[in-house]
Amino acid sequence: MRARGDPAAAAPHVSVILPVHNAEPWLNECLESVLQQDFEGSMELSVFNDASKDKSMTIIEKWKVKLEGSGIPVVIGGHASPSPRGVGYSKNQAVAQSSGSYLCFLDSDDVMMPQRVRLQLEAAARHPTSVSPASVPSMCVSCVCPQHIIGCQVRREPPDSTERYTRWINQLASDQLLTQVFTSNGPTVIMPTWFCSRAWFSHVGPFDEGGQGVPEDLLFFYNHLRKGGGVVRVDQSLLLYRYHPNAATHSVLETTIWTHRVRFLEERVLPHWAAFTIWNAGRQGRRLYRSLTAGTRRKVVAFCDVDENKIRKGFYCHEDSQERPKPRVPILHFRAAQPPFVICVKLDLTGGAFEDNLRSLHLQEGRDFLHFS
Repeated sequence: MRARGDPAAAAPHVSVILPVHNAEPWLNECLESVLQQDFEGSMELSVFNDASKDKSMTIIEKWKVKLEGSGIPVVIGGHASPSPRGVGYSKNQAVAQSSGSYLCFLDSDDVMMPQRVRLQLEAAARHPTSVSPASVPSMCVSCVCPQHIIGCQVRREPPDSTERYTRWINQLASDQLLTQVFTSNGPTVIMPTWFCSRAWFSHVGPFDEGGQGVPEDLLFFYNHLRKGGGVVRVDQSLLLYRYHPNAATHSVLETTIWTHRVRFLEERVLPHWAAFTIWNAGRQGRRLYRSLTAGTRRKVVAFCDVDENKIRKGFYCHEDSQERPKPRVPILHFRAAQPPFVICVKLDLTGGAFEDNLRSLHLQEGRDFLHFS
């Protein structure tokens, strides 16, 4: 048992934020990982039970005794309505009832490595940034508020699930944590690894409470970036990240994610480009073109590809356009096209051929091209 001081003496430094809904199969291992943290500072666990119908509350009450016996206060909230209110609501409630200076988010089906809280707090301390007093809530005008979301590498369970996605999570370079925020993979550090200051969360949040089908983590991440937030990853595997059919992420439709991504791309990047090329004259590239607003579509000067049949055809005609004549966008070989590019080719699928082609142009990511797929 670790002595953590008198829990009532002061507010905890770190609050572990744990929303729970029917988490019985995983909850014991998840809560054990909270107990096993090697962080020696003050820490609390804030649990919000979102109308669980299984034995989740029984497990939580059992672990409350163990955790508090080890010096980790446990705050429990929840409701027993017929239906859950959703992940965004549960996270917001868990944050509201907590009191730590820093928030460490955890999903009830995941497991933290013992050093997670300690290493992420150390990373947060290395990246403090003063926030303009005019841009922060009055409660933190005089403080230094870290503007970063701190993530970490993960280990996937089962190990062979989502292999390409897991590689992407773990291998992005530090600058790509900001340049690859438009891809279909979502936030460049995944939500169950997030660690941030309470002051910054209050400035950016709360999470969207629309419930099932709403990508609350993606929307929060976009708001974080809009407000000047940075992204940092601890390059150690600090979380066992489970993949299973009941995960909340499966309730979000791909078309919903697509719409948010296109709008964010149009908001953050495309207004700064006078013209651009879509890399991929196939289905994904044409879909992006059709999804753009009319004004942005007019900035598309070409598609580019390596497919000789598409290049030989010479153009893409937007048949659904109300313009007359209907737009006909040239299709060029990628070496004949001009940057900047919005790339709609999926990474890690061509045995390195696409990546080699891109590298051969000696372009700078974020300036000359962005990945969208």
